[in-house]
Amino acid sequence: MPILGWQWLLALSTGPLLAFAMICPWLPESARYHVASGQTEKALETLEKIAKDNGKPMLLGRLVVDDVTLSSPHRGRFRDLLVPSLRRTSLLLWFIWCSCAFCYYGLVLMTTELFESSAIACAEGLRPAQSLDTCAADCKPLQTTDYIDLLWTTLAEFPGIFITIFIIERYGRKKTMAVQFVTYAICCCFLVICPGKRTVLTLMLFLARGIIAGVFQAAYVYTPEVYPTSLRSVGVGSCSAMARLGAMVTPYVAQVLLKTSITFATSTYAVAALLASIACMLLPIETAGKELPENTSEQRQANANT
Repeated sequence: MPILGWQWLLALSTGPLLAFAMICPWLPESARYHVASGQTEKALETLEKIAKDNGKPMLLGRLVVDDVTLSSPHRGRFRDLLVPSLRRTSLLLWFIWCSCAFCYYGLVLMTTELFESSAIACAEGLRPAQSLDTCAADCKPLQTTDYIDLLWTTLAEFPGIFITIFIIERYGRKKTMAVQFVTYAICCCFLVICPGKRTVLTLMLFLARGIIAGVFQAAYVYTPEVYPTSLRSVGVGSCSAMARLGAMVTPYVAQVLLKTSITFATSTYAVAALLASIACMLLPIETAGKELPENTSEQRQANANT
């Protein structure tokens, strides 16, 4: 980007997306979608293709369709997310997703601000807010070392996501997200100190970036598991929408409030992460090792057994 500019960076970044778009026509449609829409023959064709691709024989017998699946005229309604058996789960997940996006994109935006020389060497600007001192980061071009350190913080997402994949099966989804949010808050507290050494700052940003990326991964695993099949896409979609709200708000903290007080900005993210950690522990269901509910009645049974 220092050589060609952000336009070329954006253009080159779309290359992988175009490759995925070209593959989409060869992706098989969901067999359950065909069943739910009454297209049982297409569902059988999809299952046969999947069996063939995996080198397995097609199961013998005939496909039996649940009458409830075909007869229900109100599949996947948004208001069903707020029925008594799901209301608490939905409200907590909406807050968790909003906080996760708020913290993730806030850290992304703060990274470049903190890497600017005037923002790093601002120990005196970290006094309490009542002193009216500011720590404004002037708009200066990033140096080569800034881009290298920024790349390191970005690469943190790979170990963060892969580590999360393993620990969520061992310790569960709720505990994993809760501990990660707390760890992220601790990293934000170190950012408040505004360390003079560039290595320490990069390390804290690296840890925070990997952890919050792991939280997103755990949320994407937990959310479709906790909702019944009939509401799974609506539930995940509503949570994703709430995450976008958090992403819309975070620039006012990561860029506007940060120029006034680094302490207030980083503390805001730490508090949001701690509240999200509490919300994770308040979730009524741990989905690790449990069967996915097919409908709301099975969901109520799962709540009763928790």
